[in-house]
Amino acid sequence: MITGSESVLPGPFRVARAAALSIEAATDAAGELLRLRGIAPGEVTVDTRHAAAAFHSEAYLLKAFSPDGGDLWAPLSGNYQARDGWVRLHCNYPHHADAVCWGLGVPPTVEAVTAAVAKRSAHDVQEAVIAAGGAAALMRSPEDWAAHPQGQAVGALPLTGHDVIGDGPKRELWESDRPLGGIRVLDLTHVIAGPVAGRVLAAHGANVLHLGAAHLPTVAPLVMDTGMGKKSAYLNLTTEAGRAKLWKMVARADVLLQSFRPGALPRLGFTPEKLAAVRPGLIIADLSAYGWTGPWARRRGFDSLVQLATGIAAEQGMDEPRPLPVQALDHATGWLAAAGIMEAVRAQVAEGGTRHVRLALARTASWLDSLGRKDPAGEMPDVSDLLEKVDSQFGELTRVKVPGELPGGNPFWTNASHLPGSDPLSW
Repeated sequence: MITGSESVLPGPFRVARAAALSIEAATDAAGELLRLRGIAPGEVTVDTRHAAAAFHSEAYLLKAFSPDGGDLWAPLSGNYQARDGWVRLHCNYPHHADAVCWGLGVPPTVEAVTAAVAKRSAHDVQEAVIAAGGAAALMRSPEDWAAHPQGQAVGALPLTGHDVIGDGPKRELWESDRPLGGIRVLDLTHVIAGPVAGRVLAAHGANVLHLGAAHLPTVAPLVMDTGMGKKSAYLNLTTEAGRAKLWKMVARADVLLQSFRPGALPRLGFTPEKLAAVRPGLIIADLSAYGWTGPWARRRGFDSLVQLATGIAAEQGMDEPRPLPVQALDHATGWLAAAGIMEAVRAQVAEGGTRHVRLALARTASWLDSLGRKDPAGEMPDVSDLLEKVDSQFGELTRVKVPGELPGGNPFWTNASHLPGSDPLSW
């Protein structure tokens, strides 16, 4: 049951509704796992104010952690006006900022990038940055996206893909009073969507080990915010020894959750087929920006870029991009991914099988669009009662309490976020 008003967030899209629905889906799935354990789940309830706050969790953490309010965006990240429209450049990672400068032939200043973009078409800028290994998206109208080959490919996808890709025994659940008690998750994700999925699984009792690498860049506030309930270890997959260690971990895992760019893990040998052979009964969960079919299936993407590409940012006209009030595509995809993984666990109890769960930010965008529109008026109310302070290895952090009431086993995190790489490579 969803309670509360949608006016807790501004804008024409029903973002608060999407937040509540995706959280409800995950909490319902957790309730079904409780039922399999002989525990009555009770009535699931999601409050839209709490859901909206959870979809803005990184902002509350950052505001409390940084005296000046902080900023999640690097200097070069942003929307730029081209000769014939708008393009967004994602530069939060140094190699993406380097790709922008290389692709456009400019020094790393906002002034230089602005001037270079203004002289070129938005499509030219987008393709130059992508060819250089960066991440960019021009702003399309909803109609242009619907007619685009990738828009058509995404439109044909399910919101949550769930395929049986190999044999596997029926799953036996460990004795536990938590929905995912005894389930071991390898979390190879970054930024928001994937880490949120792992954070939700941890809140429902999964043993989640996040794997990063010392040489890979991170956005520190996001690591602090999405690491709740997890352990954190380093593993360098560019080395043969690192890949061998991952295979050993896969052999003992129940879930492999990953958000590498499509094709990146398979290039290292970790194809779905090989994963299924090494660990029959594994659940493989892949999150991507633009889906797993179509000409953009391997394109880098982030929430802010997908909003422009799919026409979400052009809802009120093409004069300038108007973003959603929160990173809704990321957060909704994360919660829906957690729901899909828990549904896969439930299905394995009944039928077994190695299973492949897939979601895409662009498909989540079309789902949000399908929910219709609301009065654009709205404002985030006071949510101080939904926040709590917790001691962590980073120091004191402010986090949003886990949303979604599940009377038979309410979600909670057993630990605060750990410093990256501070745990051993084991559960």
